[in-house]
Amino acid sequence: MSVPLILTLLAGGATFVGALFGIIGQKPSNRLLAFALGFAAGIMLLISLMEMLPAALHTPGMSPMLGYGMFMFGLLGYFALDRMLPHQHPQDLVQKPLKPLNLKRTAILLTLGISLHNFPEGIATFVTASADLELGMGIALAVAMHNIPEGLAVAGPVYAATGSKTKALFWSGISGLAEILGGVLAFVLLGPMISPVVMASIMAAVAGIMVALSVDELMPLAKEIDPHNNPSYGVLCGMAVMGFSLTLLQSGGIG
Repeated sequence: MSVPLILTLLAGGATFVGALFGIIGQKPSNRLLAFALGFAAGIMLLISLMEMLPAALHTPGMSPMLGYGMFMFGLLGYFALDRMLPHQHPQDLVQKPLKPLNLKRTAILLTLGISLHNFPEGIATFVTASADLELGMGIALAVAMHNIPEGLAVAGPVYAATGSKTKALFWSGISGLAEILGGVLAFVLLGPMISPVVMASIMAAVAGIMVALSVDELMPLAKEIDPHNNPSYGVLCGMAVMGFSLTLLQSGGIG
């Protein structure tokens, strides 16, 4: 099994960690969840704009028009898809009491929405790791971090509605499985024979998707979960940590 595919599996599997928080032990605070989402957004923004897009543009045979065009395609494509998806956030489940039937329906819609969002993230993790393993590890870390509160968001309401820990883990597993399927699909379709220009084009599009995900989903959701704190702190910390890590890696300080 390839390393990029393993990273995708681990990132998608982080959903189960969040699911366990939803059914066992003490739930993480909203402040911690919001910081984790902002931190993940910071990692994605820095890698997308400072590493993935420049690397795609500097690939031999890649024209600036094609590179920026693919970036815009990924950016606008994500926004278009996002507008068609159901939006149910975890805070919707605690702001007002819901009957068990309504709670179950909300949880299913939440699972569907998260699954559809996770699918392109799996593709992004695999493609990035295939082109640059160091960047792929950063993307996998960011995806895993924000999959934890997503798993919690699915498992919590399902457990509250059904009283079944097994069903809560099952529905959370579906949302995580969608990400793994995205990585497997990329593995099957791309394969080892893909040309550098095609890979660069996909990386540029993935960079656009990651920027849109960070700005449209992760940062607003962090603010909604914890409205009393600024999600920018998490974003800046994520950027700083990822930038420092990449500096060490590229200067030979690590490995």
